[in-house]
Amino acid sequence: MKKKIVLSIAAAFVISAQAEDLGTIEIKEEVNTKVVNNISTQEVKNADLAEALAKKSASISLIRRSGIANDIVLRGQKRDNIKVTIDDGMVCGACPNRMDPPTSHVITTMVDSVEIKEGPFDVTEFGTLSGGVKIKTVQPQEGLHGEIGTTIGSYGYKKGIISVSGGNDKIKALFTYSKEESDQYEDGDGNTMAEQTALAQDPTKYNTGTDNRYLDAYKDMKAYEKRSIMAKAIANISDTQDLEISATQNRSDDILYPSSGMDALYDDSNLYNVKYTARELGSFSKKLEVKAYRTDVDHPMSIDYRIKNNFVPAAMKGLTNHLTTDVTGAKIINTFDALSREFTIGLDSSKRNWDGKYYSNMNPSIRKSINDTDTKNNAIFIKCKNQLDKLTLELGARYDSTKIDTNGAEQDNKYTDFSGNIMATYNSDENTKYFIGLGQASRVPDARELYFVASNGTSVGTEDLKATTNRELDFGTEHYYKDGKIKAKFFYSDLKDYIYYRDTGAATNKFENIDAKIYGLEFSGSYYINEQFTLDGGYTYKIGKKDKAIAGQTDTDLADITPAKLTLALNYDYNNHTNAMIEFINVSSWNKYDSDNGEQHISGYNIVNLKAQTTVAKNFEITVGIDNLFDKTYAVSNTYRDLTLLSDGTEVMLLNEPGRYIYTSLKYKF
Repeated sequence: MKKKIVLSIAAAFVISAQAEDLGTIEIKEEVNTKVVNNISTQEVKNADLAEALAKKSASISLIRRSGIANDIVLRGQKRDNIKVTIDDGMVCGACPNRMDPPTSHVITTMVDSVEIKEGPFDVTEFGTLSGGVKIKTVQPQEGLHGEIGTTIGSYGYKKGIISVSGGNDKIKALFTYSKEESDQYEDGDGNTMAEQTALAQDPTKYNTGTDNRYLDAYKDMKAYEKRSIMAKAIANISDTQDLEISATQNRSDDILYPSSGMDALYDDSNLYNVKYTARELGSFSKKLEVKAYRTDVDHPMSIDYRIKNNFVPAAMKGLTNHLTTDVTGAKIINTFDALSREFTIGLDSSKRNWDGKYYSNMNPSIRKSINDTDTKNNAIFIKCKNQLDKLTLELGARYDSTKIDTNGAEQDNKYTDFSGNIMATYNSDENTKYFIGLGQASRVPDARELYFVASNGTSVGTEDLKATTNRELDFGTEHYYKDGKIKAKFFYSDLKDYIYYRDTGAATNKFENIDAKIYGLEFSGSYYINEQFTLDGGYTYKIGKKDKAIAGQTDTDLADITPAKLTLALNYDYNNHTNAMIEFINVSSWNKYDSDNGEQHISGYNIVNLKAQTTVAKNFEITVGIDNLFDKTYAVSNTYRDLTLLSDGTEVMLLNEPGRYIYTSLKYKF
């Protein structure tokens, strides 16, 4: 029964196959961490991990930008306020408008597990302000294993994957390749992405030089094409030593962003990781890890596909903002036992470069958008875990020294920050657990917030921003019943010098530091009805407020605070090879929003999704599903102006979600 309950809890958060239906998923929930395992390609609608995470965790919401490469919000936080790593390597997008967020640089085909850590309770990573997402890619296995799969779906979606893994107890290797493409999806009203743009852009309010609708030649083009390759090898040097090496390439072409004024000509990224692990080295090291990584992203975005491109002055035709970023980092972590406690001490160092410039068909260098900026961080951290009968205490501390240098005339910046936390868990009996945590963490401004320059030469960034600090209290309880489980969590976050985009005042220096609060609650539960049926549910609610309105404004609501969300799922397990699920999602109206900075009211919605899966002849897995069964028209993400989005002169464009989506997936495993 416990196994079924674990599986049913997983299903409650796999809200829709539109994002991911991932077969057998096991979710292990700890105090402030949720681990989602066995993410595979068997039944995946597309490669977008952000869509998957938004369905699996009540605390994560989706920011819809395109048919792929979407972003996430964790507990009302996004961008650099949450930390995303891939195989312990820092990955950063190159686009200042978040067309290529970190989660877009790994595809679900290659993801084995995701650890979602809520709150400022991870001292091992640089800048874990309000939470973190740690992505682990698939591992090679001994013997010979492989899979070949294909998925087709509505709106011309096609995907093919092939993966081969093999080896022995000394060395194992893995190779995975995935290719997919899709036409533009249609919303519940039958409008394609380009048609949504046309409806939001009233041509009577624009001249042809500012018309962001798609040209006739491009209004029916594909939404994206994407190819990904990953190779990985693990060598067992000895019984106590391992070496792991991996390389991943992502190549995406012609990605449409209908609610923005530009589209991505391509988005290419490379991820390289090396990890050495040694165990039982002596009394002062039961585990030593040495990690190194390098990631790079190349991202040009252009007006080529828009009407305005044909009518702007000749010198501006083909206007492109071409940005690149790369991160190089290393980490040494040593774990040992002393004084009847477990200690972990680590050194962390990283350097990120961000560079970008505007050019056109006639002018190869109009001006810089971000001028060759380096963010260099060095840190030391320590963790301690102490088990006292029924009470577990975990403590952590981190000291960061960060220097940000720009090649431009703007000022350079230095930051020193201290992070720390304590988490206490009390097991009153084998079925009941109580927990409370208090933490503080900081994150420095990024180069966009400090130095970004618009195409007309306006300095959007604010070069003297302070680092943001989050002081947070989390507490809750978890209880297992004979036929189920329930968990309740509450949090209160005090944000000092929160970096915020303001839409009033001068056109320059649009970012400023403010003080704000975010607090909320989360419930999850599962009820085991009988051997075949399980009912699951989840609920989340939060409030975000500025301590006072920004100068020249009156609204104290904080942006990105998504409304209350309820999920229910009824799961049916016919046998070990066949199962089905029907799920219901209710999201309340977005009534509390920052109207002074571009957000608007969004209606609530109710969505029903269906899915069934079976295994045939041992090696074939077939999945069929329908997302948004009743073809509803709805939007999930708001229009806070820290993103550059289209407007009709009155309201910023909302991008609707896909309408009814029917898919089928076939996989052969050996």
